[in-house]
Amino acid sequence: MIGVLLIHGFTGGPHELAPLIERLKETTDWLIEVPTLPGHGLDLDLLPYTHEEWIKTVETAYQKLNQEVDRLYIVGFSMGGMLAGYLAGKYGADKLVMLSPSRKYLNLIKLTKEVTQLVKDRVVGELEENFTYKHYHHKQGKIPLKAYLEFVKCVKVTEPYLKEIKNPTLVLQGMEDGLVPYQTTHALDKEIPIDIDVIYYLDSKHMICLGDDQEVVVGSVLDYLLKAPHERKEKEANTT
Repeated sequence: MIGVLLIHGFTGGPHELAPLIERLKETTDWLIEVPTLPGHGLDLDLLPYTHEEWIKTVETAYQKLNQEVDRLYIVGFSMGGMLAGYLAGKYGADKLVMLSPSRKYLNLIKLTKEVTQLVKDRVVGELEENFTYKHYHHKQGKIPLKAYLEFVKCVKVTEPYLKEIKNPTLVLQGMEDGLVPYQTTHALDKEIPIDIDVIYYLDSKHMICLGDDQEVVVGSVLDYLLKAPHERKEKEANTT
């Protein structure tokens, strides 16, 4: 039996990975585990929680699922990508997928561009159609400074375990990511001691599973997980 542990990002929830979760359930009989990090989800309550509690949550989910399956795959988005790498490096995994992993913190230039677009859309009455707004507006005023500091601590704690990763690893990154620089992937390629597989999406932003490229992104992840363990893909650049 195969199990897949999926981990969402900072201030997010399982909804960030919904298309991938649905495809996995439709096309496989694998055990799927998608924990919600403390304080996260659609109703944010981040203030009481620390990065230690986020790490403990994914460790508990990993240990439970690992006892029930013969092979374990880990998929993480954004900060969840770093948590996934931490689990793979510390405990091991059969395959690892990192989606827009937050190895670096913020690309302020592109973030400013997205905020500027929000303002323009509000002026012309198109705010509800803005992709960024749809997926971030519920967070307005609900992310205390302490939570950001816990995020930074989480990245710092998980980063050293990247060099312990030994399993096949796929990284998917949008080159229009407004929150994490796409150059992050270059750093990962140096830190992870094996040859990782990388796919860049020229038009994708941070929410890589929910954007215009979601079908090809989900398909790429599924193809990677379905491959026999001994098969590896060459590094490639997606230019669509």
